[in-house]
Amino acid sequence: MRGLAAGTKGGFGEFGLPGTPGTDAFWAAVRTPVSVPAGDGGWVTLFLWRGPGAASIDFESWSEPVRLDRWGDTDCWYARVRMPARLRVTYRFLVDGAAFADPFNPAGAGGDRSVAATPDAPAQPYWPDLGAEDVLPLPRTRIRWNGGRLGGRRTVRVHPVGGGGPLVLLLDGDDWLYLHPATTAFESAVAAGAMPPVTLVFLPAKDRAAEFGCRPELWEAVRDELLPLVAETGVPADPDRLVVAGQSLGGLSALYAALEFPDLVSRVACQSGAFWWTPGAAGLANPLGGPAGGTVAARLRGRSGLSGLRVAFDVGEHETRMLPHCARVEELTERAGATVRVSRSASHHDRAGWRHALLRDVAWTLGAPPEED
Repeated sequence: MRGLAAGTKGGFGEFGLPGTPGTDAFWAAVRTPVSVPAGDGGWVTLFLWRGPGAASIDFESWSEPVRLDRWGDTDCWYARVRMPARLRVTYRFLVDGAAFADPFNPAGAGGDRSVAATPDAPAQPYWPDLGAEDVLPLPRTRIRWNGGRLGGRRTVRVHPVGGGGPLVLLLDGDDWLYLHPATTAFESAVAAGAMPPVTLVFLPAKDRAAEFGCRPELWEAVRDELLPLVAETGVPADPDRLVVAGQSLGGLSALYAALEFPDLVSRVACQSGAFWWTPGAAGLANPLGGPAGGTVAARLRGRSGLSGLRVAFDVGEHETRMLPHCARVEELTERAGATVRVSRSASHHDRAGWRHALLRDVAWTLGAPPEED
């Protein structure tokens, strides 16, 4: 969809890669993806794959898959992909039905994904580059949460950062454990003085659509079952200053909790909240085609008295269809009296783009001064 026309003349010198594609000397020098300016203010980014058979690039949410072309009869497969200004995106290579991380890119996201960023995308301090073969550190403290209101069994990990402090409940916790190294990033941010010490609680989802769709049972279970279990671990924590951080449907659920359970949740870090949501919308041909702000906007209209709520909203600047829904909820939340911070990340609907907003916005909800976007 966004790939440029193929060609086999001149090699890839414009990307700073001298030599003949497919030779051992060429492969020894390769480190991709690499971008050069395009005439429209965006970028042309080169991706390379080495192998005997065809491959394609699968981007997370931003683009349809892009087929790679072969350089002559070599083992070099390539794509020149047009990218807009300010974009950070997760991708993987698909080969014969299997997914692979980019072996030439040191920035990984789990075992089969990598992260690309255009040169003008803002830096993400505190997040280390971890390759596909690196093992992410796991918190030592784990809770076996069985049955209860939600049913089933799940493992919840707990990690004190800088000695522990306010509880930070990370929805979709397994993503922040196994794809993006949140423990390392929070530790780096606390060590740098960018946020106060916190205690991270990684809450995995078993059925995101059911649990995060404005469901009171989830937050009753967090209040009555999970938080007492966290207290029993003995990990230093301050449950009276609870921050809930969520993305997409998780962001929807986090703000819903603040509206319906204000005694439990008064601090929210919300990235790309799925504020298009209404009951049954996910099953429609056009889920985002409903009224701006969906169910949450309807709950906020005419409401006041949210002065105790502190919420940071972020959404990817390339999420053109999400922006009206998010903007409507941002406006109504502030009108209802909440203290609101609004920002836009250099991404589409992608956790790689939300990572810095997660750290920055959790810090802000706990009183850190606002940081420039």
